[in-house]
Amino acid sequence: MEFPTIHTNFWDGVIAVPVIVILTQCLKLLPIPRQYFPTIASIFGFAFSIFISHRHDLWAGLFMGAFYGAAAVGTYSSLKTTWMAFKYRRKEKKSIESTR
Repeated sequence: MEFPTIHTNFWDGVIAVPVIVILTQCLKLLPIPRQYFPTIASIFGFAFSIFISHRHDLWAGLFMGAFYGAAAVGTYSSLKTTWMAFKYRRKEKKSIESTR
C-alpha cells in the first residue's frame, strides 16, 4: 500500500476550521446532548475534507478530515477556556477592589 499524496493549502484549514466551528455552534440550538459535539465536529471535518477539499482522493480526505475536526474542537476549547479565565479574573479583580 502506498501512502497518499496530500495536496492541501493554507486556505483549506483557514476556511474549514471556522466553518466547522460555526456549524457545530449552530447545532447547539437543537436539543442534542453536549457530549456529542466533538463527534459532530469530527463528522463535519471528514465531510468537508472528503467532499470539498480532497474530493478526488478518499484517503487524503480521511486523513485531512481528522485534522480539520480536531482543529475545530481544539479551537473551540481554547477559546472557551480563555474566555472563562478572562471572566474569572475580572470577577476576582472586582471583588478585590470592592473589599478595599
